[in-house]
Amino acid sequence: MAKWDNRRRVLARRHSDFWKHQLQNVAEPNLMREVFPYDEVPKIDFDFTLMDIDPADTLMITDTTFRDGQQARAPYTVKQIEDIFGMLHRLGGQRGLIRQSEFFLYSRKDREAVGACLAKGYRYPRVTAWIRANVEDLELVRQMGLKETGILTSVSDYHIFLKLGSDRKKIMDQYLTIVKAALNKGIAPRCHFEDVTRASIFGFCVPFALELMKLREESGIDIKIRLCDTLGLGVTYPGAAMPRSVCKVVRAMIDDAGVPGRLLEWHGHNDFHKALINASTAWLYGCSGVNGTLLGFGERTGNTPIEALVIEYLGLTGRTEDVDLSVITEIGEYFSKVLGYHIPPNYPFVGNDFNATSAGIHADGLVKNEEIYNIFNTEKLLNKPVTIILTNSSGKAGVAHWVNSRLKLTGDQKLDKRHPGVDKIYKWIMQQYEDGRNTSISNEEMEHISRRYLPEHFVSEFDLLKQKVRDQSAHLVEQLLEIPEIRSMDPNHQEPMLQKFLEQNPFIQFIYMTDRNGIKITKNITQIYDRAKYETFQLGEDLSNRSWFIEPMHDGRIHVSDFYTSRFTKALCITVSGPVRNTEDEIVGILGADIRFEDIAKMDNSPDI
Repeated sequence: MAKWDNRRRVLARRHSDFWKHQLQNVAEPNLMREVFPYDEVPKIDFDFTLMDIDPADTLMITDTTFRDGQQARAPYTVKQIEDIFGMLHRLGGQRGLIRQSEFFLYSRKDREAVGACLAKGYRYPRVTAWIRANVEDLELVRQMGLKETGILTSVSDYHIFLKLGSDRKKIMDQYLTIVKAALNKGIAPRCHFEDVTRASIFGFCVPFALELMKLREESGIDIKIRLCDTLGLGVTYPGAAMPRSVCKVVRAMIDDAGVPGRLLEWHGHNDFHKALINASTAWLYGCSGVNGTLLGFGERTGNTPIEALVIEYLGLTGRTEDVDLSVITEIGEYFSKVLGYHIPPNYPFVGNDFNATSAGIHADGLVKNEEIYNIFNTEKLLNKPVTIILTNSSGKAGVAHWVNSRLKLTGDQKLDKRHPGVDKIYKWIMQQYEDGRNTSISNEEMEHISRRYLPEHFVSEFDLLKQKVRDQSAHLVEQLLEIPEIRSMDPNHQEPMLQKFLEQNPFIQFIYMTDRNGIKITKNITQIYDRAKYETFQLGEDLSNRSWFIEPMHDGRIHVSDFYTSRFTKALCITVSGPVRNTEDEIVGILGADIRFEDIAKMDNSPDI
């Protein structure tokens, strides 16, 4: 008890002035070292005050897959963003369980993606932006015609003093200036209280929120607040103290700052394995919105997974809405097959083995009645049938069932136990047990042996490699097209940049530019050992009949050719091409690059320019 009594005295000293609700413009940052000793694991304080659950009238999910999520992986292409946005729309349903999705606006590709998603005409998710706290960025929001934007407003002393090199009053004034500017443009601000779980809640956050609510009342425009648990420090324990207590931070915003729960969002990270439970707790204590990303992609350990939030919402509310849970399985397949992301087999709801069992006694129970060991009807809700790990008692019918379930074979594609491949797999299994095996056959083993005897039903490793190369190549050219020297259409500026790019990326054997009429305007830029092979390829050549020129001119997108053997180097190559745009986004030329397949295939990641 002495330990807890001492903790209470520490808390009393630290929180004695909390209830003044006025900005405390301290001279030195309060880094709360008793809670956040950098050389130790962060401590969890308790003030022993319990809070009653008081959920908001409406619970919703907001998405940041294309903003925070993109900071943890290679950027999506415009087409990939369109595809994923469509799946978010279907998963959230027409009533908008997934209410909004936020985007960057800084590059031409970002703006093109926003335009493509807006063109779909969905009511939900609504497209919103994210900007830094400066007035210039607001112009991007206005130009895109968006009605709401997130604004980075960091609130902890770690950010205010150590990152921004300022103090609380100056930073609050700066934030209020950008908020007023947004309101003057008719744009609804969403202030992101970055690092709120290390902030002075009553010394900065509540006073700032009070000022925002005053501006809301004066303008008649709703101002939202996103509570960002930037380092995943939030906790849900009854009696835990601020700033780490999720429920108390939420209630401080509602009860002390007067922020309606419908204008609050929680944005959590998973550094301490608490992203989902913290998000659910925010819902339960009055925060209407919870922010997440598909599959939890985000900085460091990631964000709250949206697919988990959908399941949690249905569990908390008992509502079915018009949510299509089978889209979760489609999303997993898209990330795996199209984006080449390896999803851990046991990843909840999405992994290939999440509803499979390898324990023999469990498998026996599943055969008798799948409800015994399956979390819910995964076949009906997720289009993911329960699977059984095979043993010597499974029979040929069990092998056929495993193959059909695993590969989702239906109709005429479905295999029966008489299929020659099924027979060979069955004989392999039986031989394992004749040789003395006493454990079940894992899914990994089954997939390996199925690839051997049923190769026609699998995507080959070579096919996956080809798709990876195509994606990497398109991403490289997409980056290059954003460089001002390339967009200038002045060969004197373009050629040095192309030469530098070629040297940084030795798998490119030839790179070139044409004007909008297809006339080659740059000299031959090749690897030095290939230079003599291109001597006949001259400036001024008319290339307007080439497919790599015609296709980007027609639709304004990046194009990747089929594989071919280069007539210059005899290497297996692909050609990647894309449109060069001027400052008015008009197509003024085409950039093309011939890439050696074998060389780029050996690389793990695309390098930055």
